[in-house]
Amino acid sequence: MAKLLKNRCCPLAENTSMPSSPDHIADFLGYLAATLTTSAFIPQVWLTWKTRSAKGISLGMYSVFVAGVAMWLLYGLSLQAWPIVVANAVTLTLASFILIMKIRFG
Repeated sequence: MAKLLKNRCCPLAENTSMPSSPDHIADFLGYLAATLTTSAFIPQVWLTWKTRSAKGISLGMYSVFVAGVAMWLLYGLSLQAWPIVVANAVTLTLASFILIMKIRFG
């Protein structure tokens, strides 16, 4: 009965030639989200490097944020969730760079 309802409600559900599985869609969404959130740090890194000033950046916020991103990276590694690992490895690099410039340039 369930198969009959599935075919009547969603006739494409049985089509095995569909290019994306739910896992592929989830991975795509994960990588897309990672790209967007990680790339958001690039303008801040560029501006801080170019001006050699980090006066408007909170040392406390970036310290806690870097620690949190490091924890997300460890979490992703423990799950072998590569979108989480890649995103947080790059974000950790960029956020650490900002934190170091904050400490160095004030």
